Amino acid sequence: MLALTLGPLVVPTGIVALAVALLVAAAVGHWAGRRRHIGIGSTLADMLLAAVLAARIAFVATWFELYRSAPWSMLDIRDGGFTAWAGVLAAVLVGGWQGWRSARLRKPLMLGLLAGAFSWSMTPGLFRVGNEPTLAEVADVPLATLQGAPASLSLLAAGKPMVVNLWATWCPPCRREMPLLAAAQRQQPGVSFVFANQGEDAPTIAQYLVAEQLPLANVLRDQATALGRKIGSMGLPTTLFYDAQGRLVGTHIGALSAASLASNLQRLGGAPGAGASSASGLTAVKPAAGDRR
Repeated sequence: MLALTLGPLVVPTGIVALAVALLVAAAVGHWAGRRRHIGIGSTLADMLLAAVLAARIAFVATWFELYRSAPWSMLDIRDGGFTAWAGVLAAVLVGGWQGWRSARLRKPLMLGLLAGAFSWSMTPGLFRVGNEPTLAEVADVPLATLQGAPASLSLLAAGKPMVVNLWATWCPPCRREMPLLAAAQRQQPGVSFVFANQGEDAPTIAQYLVAEQLPLANVLRDQATALGRKIGSMGLPTTLFYDAQGRLVGTHIGALSAASLASNLQRLGGAPGAGASSASGLTAVKPAAGDRR
């Protein structure tokens, strides 16, 4: 499962698991420090803030060339651009510093963090995170070309890494990222890009592609939205990154930026042109006038 759908809101399971872990840590820390009226909520908040800032800064620094043309996009954390190790290091340093300053805080903080870590370790069982289907396991999802011919993801992969984008013409974030993905498809011949439209008819899709002047290859129809249900994400856009062995090595829910796309392409080991140097050929694409929403 990649995301939980709560009415119109789609929340990645990773964020849900982090929120649960923080709540568990805060509750256990409060219980451990109740006799001395010590809570760890403010410390956890400081650790979280430090982690987010450090992870974002490290990611932007890594892919700075892709942010240079649109500096304000550095602040748009919706692109999912974070460097995990930098965030963890920052959180540990802040927690360690506050624990060193206050001896009374150490025991509640340690117990709270251990409880939070245990809660986080239970995430795979609660949300089936890490058990997302491989390319072989989604190959039986019925897809069709715009002409109505049956299509297979495994045949389109042809032994290459594959990027599968779930989208719809009515989805503003999908429309914003589509020019970037179209450019990547042209620039990355070693990666197979597939655009699986969710639930729309062929004339609607074809009209949109012509109007937006998007010469995409491998545009497929998933009339029953079976692919979204199979992978556990009904939020659009959702992008899946499979390596040459068909393993799911990256996912992204929401609009991709040039940097977040390049970062995920880099994880597709063995893909020609997917490294940092060549991925920097991707550029930030400004949305068309009708898509600034």
